[in-house]
Amino acid sequence: MLTERQELILKTIINDFTQTHDPVGSKTVMNQLPIKVSSATIRNEMAVLEEKGLIEKTHLSSGRVPSTEGYRYYLDNLVEPLQISSSVYKRIINQLDQPFHQVNDIVQEAVKILSDLTNYTAFAEGPENSDLTITGFRIVPLFGRQIMAILGTSDGDVHDQVYNLPYNIHGDDIERAVRMINDELVGKSLDQVTPEFLKKTLGQKLKAAHVSELIDLVEDVISDAASEQMYVDGQINLLNNISLSDVSNLRSLYEMIEHNDLISSILDNRQNLKSDRYPVRVSLGSELSNDLLKDYSLLTAEYSVGPHGKGIIALLGPDNMPYSQVIGLLEYFRNELSKKLLDYYGRFK
Repeated sequence: MLTERQELILKTIINDFTQTHDPVGSKTVMNQLPIKVSSATIRNEMAVLEEKGLIEKTHLSSGRVPSTEGYRYYLDNLVEPLQISSSVYKRIINQLDQPFHQVNDIVQEAVKILSDLTNYTAFAEGPENSDLTITGFRIVPLFGRQIMAILGTSDGDVHDQVYNLPYNIHGDDIERAVRMINDELVGKSLDQVTPEFLKKTLGQKLKAAHVSELIDLVEDVISDAASEQMYVDGQINLLNNISLSDVSNLRSLYEMIEHNDLISSILDNRQNLKSDRYPVRVSLGSELSNDLLKDYSLLTAEYSVGPHGKGIIALLGPDNMPYSQVIGLLEYFRNELSKKLLDYYGRFK
C-alpha cells in the first residue's frame, strides 16, 4: 500500500495524463496537489512510485506516465466518479425521450448515445427475456418460395426471419400449421417452448411429410427471440486509438467485434460486476484475453429492469481515458436506461 501523499501524487499524475496525454513532471504535480509539498519531495515520491512499478519514464521527456499497475491501483483504490454535466444530462434525457416501439430500439439508441458522448465503441446487451410469453405467430409470403416467419412477444417486440420453403410444403399446409401453432404456443413462455415440446406438441398434429421442416422453422424463430441480443455502435471510433504503425490491426479488431469474440469478454466480465468497488467494472487491456486490446480498456456495467431481467452496457476505449468522467457517465446512464425500459414494459401490464 502507498502512503496518503504517494496516493495523492499518483492520482494527480493519472488525472493530468488522462486529460492531456502528456508526460507529467514534478512541477505540474506540485501545482495541482491539494497539499503544499516541495518539488524535491515530489521528485523523491515519484521515484518511489516508479520503483514500485506504478509510473514510468518515457523517452520523450523527464515526465512520468502511469503504468498498467498504476492504473490498476488507481481504479481499485483512488478513482472517484464525477457527476455528469447538465448539458450531458439534458442530451441523454432528450435522446431517450422518444416513442420507441420495441425494446431493441431502446437498447440500440442507448449504445448510439454512449458512443456519441464518449467517441468510444459502445455495446449493450438487452435484458434477459426467457420469461416473455408468445403473443402470436405469422408467416408472410415474399417471392417465389421465400417466406418471412414473424413471432410476437409480450414485451411488444417482433422477431422475424426469412426462409426458403421446401417444395413439398404448400400454402394451404402453411395456413393450417400457423393456426395450429398459435393454438398451441400463444401464452407460453419462451423457455417453455423447447425443441422437445415442439416435437411432442406439433409433431403429433402436423402432416408427417413436412412436420420436421416446420418445427425447425418455428424453433429457429423462438431461439432467436430468446437469445441474448448484443448491440454495437461506434466501431469507427477504434481509429481514434490506432497509430499509423498499428493500422494493420484495425481489420482484426473489426473482425473480433463482428465475430462476437469481444462480446464474449464482456459477458465473462458480468460474473465479476458485483465484487467491484463501483457498479462499473474496468478491465485493462493486459487483463483482457486478446493482445489486440492491449492499449484499450473495457468498462462494463449491469443494469436491472426489475422482473424483466438484467442487461449489460459497455464501452471500449483507450487505456488513458479520463476514468472518473467515463465511470460517472456509465453509472448514471445505466440507471436512466433501466428507468426507460421499466417505463416501456409498464405499457404492457
